[in-house]
Amino acid sequence: MYNQSGPADSRKVLSGKDAVLFNGEGVMLATVESFQVQVNVSNSDYQPLGDAQQHATMTGYKVTLTFSQITIEDDAFIEDMFAMMHSGQQPNWNLQGVVYGRNGSEQRMNYRGCVPDGNIDLQGASVGDIIKRAWNMVVNDPPELQKLLAA
Repeated sequence: MYNQSGPADSRKVLSGKDAVLFNGEGVMLATVESFQVQVNVSNSDYQPLGDAQQHATMTGYKVTLTFSQITIEDDAFIEDMFAMMHSGQQPNWNLQGVVYGRNGSEQRMNYRGCVPDGNIDLQGASVGDIIKRAWNMVVNDPPELQKLLAA
């Protein structure tokens, strides 16, 4: 058998209940229903003379953070957005994402220089649904890895 590690132990599988998003002051953003951070790597292709293979080299990357906030009360995020629309000065947020392991370990990443990007929900509602606000941000500083999960 090639896979000597065996199947994953379902008791150790993590769910959304094992993650949280904090603001820059370390306050848990408990009204955030979900969050996701992604990195998009851009490459340029090149093919040297005499080489049949195409190669790629990184030209840059972009880190994005998206989250869905359950609207319970208005907070600093929406206040900062309205201030931006009136002043032309974009807000700059610091956030921290944490995933907790079943064994007491945690994965902790810092996201500094988060600025609004793309579509952001200001207000909306539909019958029978929870009112949510979707946020899209670009993380302008490289994310910092503070801690890793352990098996």
